[in-house]
Amino acid sequence: MLNAVNTKRLMGELKRMEKEPPAYVQLTGYERLDAWVLTIKGADTTLYAGETFHLRFSFPANYPFESPEVVFVGNVPVHPHIYSNGHICLSILYNQWSPALTVESVCLSILSMLSSCEYKERPVGDSRYVLTASASPKDTVWRFDG
Repeated sequence: MLNAVNTKRLMGELKRMEKEPPAYVQLTGYERLDAWVLTIKGADTTLYAGETFHLRFSFPANYPFESPEVVFVGNVPVHPHIYSNGHICLSILYNQWSPALTVESVCLSILSMLSSCEYKERPVGDSRYVLTASASPKDTVWRFDG
């Protein structure tokens, strides 16, 4: 359950995403304050130009001190760090999360990850991961190289 502190934070982020979303990102809707859907479009001159994807953000009760759960839903991009079930292997969503990060900064990081991709392919072990993974990517113990 959201408290006054995280409700205020989420309301501020929601208003910013409605009024001034970053390029290629749009708030599609939200059923509740703690569950949003955003549309992200592939940036021009990238492998994903002209493609549209949807991200589901689910915010925990102690957001922003804990990261939101972020997954692609529907059309999942083919990318070396995105599993076919929509789970995203991106350190800021897990062990590199900081309360200073926002929905906007997460979207920009995902857009950057897509934009810098040089080839479309699924992560190594995608089929096995999808068969064994929990519904939440936050239940996965991620290993980040570099």
